[in-house]
Amino acid sequence: MSEQSDLLIVGGGLNGPALALAAAKAGLTSTLIDALPRSELSGASFDGRAYALALASVRLLRAIGVWDGVADQSQPMLDIKVSDGRAGEGPSPFFLHFDHAEIEEGPMGHMIEDRYLRRALLEAVEAAPEVTVINEARVVAQETGPQGASVTLASGEVLRGQLVVGCDGKRSGTAARAGIRRHGWGYGQTALVCAIAHEKPHEGVAHQFFMPPGPLAILPLPGNRSSIVWSERDATAQAINALPDGDYLAALRPRFGDFLGEIALEGARFTYPLGLSICERFADWRLALVGDAAHGMHPIAGQGLNAGLRDVAALAQVLREAREHGEDIGALNVLERYQEWRRFDTGTLALATDLTNKLFSNDNPLLRATRDLGLGLVNRIPGLRRGFIREAAGLTGDLPELMR
Repeated sequence: MSEQSDLLIVGGGLNGPALALAAAKAGLTSTLIDALPRSELSGASFDGRAYALALASVRLLRAIGVWDGVADQSQPMLDIKVSDGRAGEGPSPFFLHFDHAEIEEGPMGHMIEDRYLRRALLEAVEAAPEVTVINEARVVAQETGPQGASVTLASGEVLRGQLVVGCDGKRSGTAARAGIRRHGWGYGQTALVCAIAHEKPHEGVAHQFFMPPGPLAILPLPGNRSSIVWSERDATAQAINALPDGDYLAALRPRFGDFLGEIALEGARFTYPLGLSICERFADWRLALVGDAAHGMHPIAGQGLNAGLRDVAALAQVLREAREHGEDIGALNVLERYQEWRRFDTGTLALATDLTNKLFSNDNPLLRATRDLGLGLVNRIPGLRRGFIREAAGLTGDLPELMR
């Protein structure tokens, strides 16, 4: 058994390394444990995955020393256009247009490919003296008690610290071992995710097109490329995903339209079942949950990773303030501050995405008329529209210091 770090972070995806770096800024040491080999986490080829980072998330990445290294590979989102319609018929004349020039802070966010962000985070934690990285290690047990916390690896090695943090996704072993239950429901929808190259420039505009089976997001990437997040009913999505590339594009085309000219696939294709789930609690004695380990929601507005990074910033701030006041960072009363801060915010966001999906993912004529009028009304009221823009940029609510 070896004394390792203040934090034992389980999960080396995106939130785990970001938390280790944010904790380092607070003077805390971390051991970052991931089951995957280093080579698999840092592949250089484009596999089609990308993220919509809100402005607040970009601020966090800049604060922990990561953003400057990937800024040149990112694409600013200058405008967002939201519309409603049916595949092959085009959008309704009522739409919502968010222009970044309406707020003082600049672009509402940036698109960044997974390969660049993941590699930058890994290189940053490996260069940080406060962080120890352990790859190809699986946690099989954990213990928390008055004197500290420990995790046992499949190899038999036991690591000790003051706090275990689960950053290990929706099937979090950290949460399961702590007896923390997850509540939620599925939507009967599956997200088809890919990237495309297109003939015409996107001009930095992100599109959210709501259709009865589910929304289609077209998110700008550097060059004449875009990331696609396309929601369909489960059976339809499975049938489309089984098609060869040419037929897959043929299925996408009536939904996508021709405003960007000819299109072609880039990278791999992925599918993700969609649902809402939130853990009954985000914290326990010497234990905290972050990101997908604590909550999962519909990808409408691309808030999944942004919500996780807000968890990171909030937890790092709570731990720093506790250490400065001489408190035990693993004490339940300390970690409950993090839980109270983040549970309300994530619950509200999950409810908003849930209601939006239910309102728009249907073909009810009365609901269609109501939502189209609503989009048009918001678009005509500058103050209300700016409020939505600031929400999309992640600038509302009780922002952690690293995001200000």
